[in-house]
Amino acid sequence: MNDTYIHRTLDCGIELAALPLAGRRTTTYEIRMLCGLADEPADRLGLAGVVEETLDKGTEAKTAQEITDAFDAIGAQAGSTVGRESMLLRCSCLPEYVEKALALHAEMVRTPTFPDEFCKVAVDLGQQELTALEDDPGELSRKMLAPHAYGNVLGRHELGTRESLSRISRDDVVGYWKRCFSAGRMQLVIGGAVDVEAVSRTIERLFAGFGESKRSGRDGFPVSFSPGFRHQAKELEQEHILMCWPGVAVTDDVYPVEHLTLEILSGGMSSRLFTEVREKQGLVYWVGAWDEHPRKAGMIFMGASTTPARCEQTFKTLLREVDRLAVDVTDEELTRAKIGVIAKTQTHGDITRARVSEMGADLFHHGRPLSTEEKNAQISAVTIADVQKYLRDHPRDRLSVLTLGPKELERS
Repeated sequence: MNDTYIHRTLDCGIELAALPLAGRRTTTYEIRMLCGLADEPADRLGLAGVVEETLDKGTEAKTAQEITDAFDAIGAQAGSTVGRESMLLRCSCLPEYVEKALALHAEMVRTPTFPDEFCKVAVDLGQQELTALEDDPGELSRKMLAPHAYGNVLGRHELGTRESLSRISRDDVVGYWKRCFSAGRMQLVIGGAVDVEAVSRTIERLFAGFGESKRSGRDGFPVSFSPGFRHQAKELEQEHILMCWPGVAVTDDVYPVEHLTLEILSGGMSSRLFTEVREKQGLVYWVGAWDEHPRKAGMIFMGASTTPARCEQTFKTLLREVDRLAVDVTDEELTRAKIGVIAKTQTHGDITRARVSEMGADLFHHGRPLSTEEKNAQISAVTIADVQKYLRDHPRDRLSVLTLGPKELERS
């Protein structure tokens, strides 16, 4: 694949990245507002989620139903999510309807009315989701560990707390929108069947004069990692173990090494954690390892669900499998991991949405699009010595560990 990216900052203030893909019959774009959970007032946690939930519930010109009908009329698939440092609006449609879809999103972003009844419904739904979270030990443990992994700002959960949700009013929603939404805090990535110059003109016209055009929201927030062992007693048949330790940022030179290390550990049914911990020893119902990346930071997570009686053995085995990599990682494992990572980029290349999503992540972290060839070359260059050095340079000597269930870890 020969990627030919266009990357520019428009006069209105929006940072644009585009990837025309020959032969595609669809166009996908993502609008990233550079504001998220970390931008909430400390006593209004959950506010960003309410804003995201109510952004499409009415504009100065359309009702919520009219907005939905307008997207349906052009066959557009639209959605949104909120994260720690940004909010995403996504859309896929036929190329002839891109201008209409962008116009709808511009209307939502620029002239939302946030009807009071919908704000109240969003808060009520958040309270219900918090109740449901009690029956999802995996997500509940991630919510409880996040403040220790990232600190009280980046470690916020999109649902906030019962107390903070109950304080949120329409005025808070409008205040967040006024404070955080502007063209200068927007990144827009688009790919597929796209006429870049025509789209650029459309975006300029739709967003001209939308708040501050000066680029902002790109500094990121500091991570505050708190090591230690914590237990939350809960009547469960299984014991959930979740731990984390600092990794590297996506922009770090050794990030490709970290990526492959995790692929060896947890990249499928041939990975070490699955074969050694689940298949051979039968210790766990589920096991996995992954990384998360706020801007300019990285965190490694590893977790499992097991029986209370096997909690201690499982914890020790998980850490042993990571440490063992520095000693006995094989050429076969590294080659299989490389093939897996590169194959994913090649198959994703056939899905316009995936290519656009990757381009958006590159713009967010690196400040520019990265070609698939560039990323794959970095992966291909990793050696066993690189993996061993990475594990030596990033020891697991400062862990933040959470257990959720009936039994607390016995620490020697």
